[in-house]
Amino acid sequence: MTIDIDRIDQIIDMHQCEASSLIQVLLEIQGENHWLPKEALDRVSEKLQVPLSRTMHIASFYKAFSLVPKGRHEVHICMGTACHVRGAKRILETVEDLTGIKPGETDADMKFSLETVNCLGCCALGPVMEINGKAHGKISVSETAAVLERYE
Repeated sequence: MTIDIDRIDQIIDMHQCEASSLIQVLLEIQGENHWLPKEALDRVSEKLQVPLSRTMHIASFYKAFSLVPKGRHEVHICMGTACHVRGAKRILETVEDLTGIKPGETDADMKFSLETVNCLGCCALGPVMEINGKAHGKISVSETAAVLERYE
């Protein structure tokens, strides 16, 4: 995977190369690439004049950032109390079976990355599976495959 340095420069320039924009710049790069490659972190540090150690600290501290490649579709299964009592564990097991990956992993095709979360903030819709930020609520085991198939 190669990183588009020109695009990174554009993102940084949109924030007037302000060091105070570090998190926002990283979020935008993450949004486009699904992860933060080392080359991108180096470039951000250089252009924002922020020590690489600080950039790495931020990128590794926040769960929103990934230092490893992610799939094109990020699947989050809520395991919070409301979702748990409504069968979230069965939804997770079904997604694991269908994709062949466990939480924290990405499939070989770079299609899906799977994560569990403690709450997605829509407890009344439990169990909830979120894909690319879109919540699929009151999902059943039998509906799980059909929802995943929509994300090609």
